[in-house]
Amino acid sequence: MDTCPVQTKRHIEAVLLAAGVRPNRRFGQPFLIDGNLMRRLADSADIAPDDVVLEVGPGTGGLTDLLLPRAARVVAVEIDRTLHGILSDRYANDHRLTLILADALENKNRLNPALLDACECSAGRLLLVANLPYDIATPLLMNLLLAPVNVRRLCFTVQREVGERLEAVPQTKAYGPLSIIPQTVCRVERIARVPATAFWPRPAVESTMYRLDVISHPFERPGQLASFAALVRAAFLHRRKTLRHFLSEQFAGNACDALPDLIDPASRPEAVTPAQWANLAAVLAAPTQPRPT
Repeated sequence: MDTCPVQTKRHIEAVLLAAGVRPNRRFGQPFLIDGNLMRRLADSADIAPDDVVLEVGPGTGGLTDLLLPRAARVVAVEIDRTLHGILSDRYANDHRLTLILADALENKNRLNPALLDACECSAGRLLLVANLPYDIATPLLMNLLLAPVNVRRLCFTVQREVGERLEAVPQTKAYGPLSIIPQTVCRVERIARVPATAFWPRPAVESTMYRLDVISHPFERPGQLASFAALVRAAFLHRRKTLRHFLSEQFAGNACDALPDLIDPASRPEAVTPAQWANLAAVLAAPTQPRPT
């Protein structure tokens, strides 16, 4: 069992007070202060000694302390300059930590190149283990799944609303691209419910902890997964349109002829299962079919 002490609220308050700062809400900075939940998150990743772990939003290093003894290397990306300075001083002599001062996202559709470069050279697996900042959780998860980095497992805490979308099934309000794309390429497992009282400062929402394991899927060749994601996203921009209507607008010719037999052309996007979306994308990937814009 891991005996590393976990940072408490009192410890975090003291660290920030010494630096003359308070939690910055602009960066989505509630700190997880429940030691049992923090250990549960680290344990859920099943980190091997040659794995590289990506942590986005390390804060004052509470989770980082649990990750460093388990992994070959931890890549920690922190946008807050003061917190980056605190971490730089604290881990100055620890060669296992690569600390990056940056936004993890270059924009909503692309990861920061510095993050990609830092994660590239690895003999083991790349894992995400993080208490994700609320404001970037959705685009970060989607970009990691679509990026050229070979991330194999993602263990993270997100606000409950995002978690509901990850788990959503067809014909529900929460169902959409954040349900379909992860469920197509990952096994999605809820680890724990995280109450607002587990954080300081206390947020206005509850959170949920997840583990996503990347699985075998039909989009192994370069560009295939991105095309699949583009198809799903384009359809949900007009979720009240039927597939027949959507395909006739997005593709040349009679694209409805390409619909697999098990998909009703009169269906709307929220009625199509992840497996059916994957099947449709594979059929539409024929060279004669243009990609959705």
